[in-house]
Amino acid sequence: MRIKSALAAAAVLALAAACGSGGGGGGQSSSAPNEPVKINFLSLAWQKESVAANKQLVDEWNKANPNIQVTYVQGSWDNVNDQLVTQFAGGTAPDVIHNDSPALAGFASDGYLLDLKDKLPAELKSDIPQPAWDTVTFDDGKGQQGVYGVPFLQESQVIIANKKLLDASGARVPTPDNPWTWDEFSAAAKKMTKGGNFGVAWPMKSPVNKTLNLALNFGGTFFQTADGKTTVKVGPEEREVLQRIHDQLYKDKSADPAALGQGTADPLPAFYKGKFALLPAGVYLRQQVAEQAPEGFEWVTLPAPKGTTAQQGAVSQTLSIAQDSKHPDEAMKFIAFFLNGPNQAKLAKGDWLLPTSQAAAADPAMTTKENGWDVATASAKNLVVAPFLKVNGFDEWKTKVATPTLQEYFANKITIDQVASKLVEDGNKVLERYQR
Repeated sequence: MRIKSALAAAAVLALAAACGSGGGGGGQSSSAPNEPVKINFLSLAWQKESVAANKQLVDEWNKANPNIQVTYVQGSWDNVNDQLVTQFAGGTAPDVIHNDSPALAGFASDGYLLDLKDKLPAELKSDIPQPAWDTVTFDDGKGQQGVYGVPFLQESQVIIANKKLLDASGARVPTPDNPWTWDEFSAAAKKMTKGGNFGVAWPMKSPVNKTLNLALNFGGTFFQTADGKTTVKVGPEEREVLQRIHDQLYKDKSADPAALGQGTADPLPAFYKGKFALLPAGVYLRQQVAEQAPEGFEWVTLPAPKGTTAQQGAVSQTLSIAQDSKHPDEAMKFIAFFLNGPNQAKLAKGDWLLPTSQAAAADPAMTTKENGWDVATASAKNLVVAPFLKVNGFDEWKTKVATPTLQEYFANKITIDQVASKLVEDGNKVLERYQR
């Protein structure tokens, strides 16, 4: 999902030691008759508030369940999938595994994760809407669909706005029920471009997830499957958002070119100084603005613009159970507790993301106007499973083909027609290898 903090990298040694110690993870050990069942829980929480919320819930569980004791194991987003490959192969994987939905497809087809569809408690299943379950439903490699994780946190795109510049522009303030169209968004950005300052900034160091998720505004999927074969597609629907961002940069000149090569949070110092008014970003970026904005700086969260639809692609953070766990039933009981409505609200607050739980989304903490939680939580209704995340080979296509191609396009070095041919021709060569 987002670029994770390198601070978590220091946890790697602890993770290897804890997961490889035979302390109940991966089915390495069985509890003696009178001893409590021991379960290892690999958490990838990394923000201070989020780690605290995770540990608090584990402590609550352990106090209430002396016969099922959970060990919190700190992991890192930076290397979790490489580490899990080694642990799965060695039979030392943790029982409960925190990850994100794109990573589950490969592990599921390799037989490393338990299919949870017959183990999910009714209350947990009904509290989380079907579009979220769709993000964790994959082929098991034998032609059957299984549920390989419980989705609990999601990210949407919003616009973080300088309130003073927004108000001064006279532009209509969009609401979740009446967001800007892309045309209105472009017009507002033009109004806010004056005196050497810009209307909007698009940090495009990592352009793929942002643009592909927003492409669903116009029905752009970038991939199509026919007769069991998946190929890359760049037609009118896929071009819409790419062209509109490019127009803001080079036709309207309402987008700050200085932000182009930057990561998501890098433009914030310029944002605080009023160098531009609008910053499209993931909902989690609100945390840095809330914590770092200078005193007196007023900002608001606006919904993302809409095209023919307001849909965005969704990626879920997930909890899964290792196929080799000796205690899958106890692991599921822990997950059901950890991800109930009140607890999901705590986890979402800690991570500044959106809970999948409908009960959590109704929590007052999730609907307050403070720090834009009302707008952020409302955006969850527009999230649908991102089609590209079901594509075998997507990660390589993203890294080797799409990222450099889109970077060139947004730097105005190639045309949209060249973008289309590169994404399709070079992309299909990548996908071909995964479909042999």
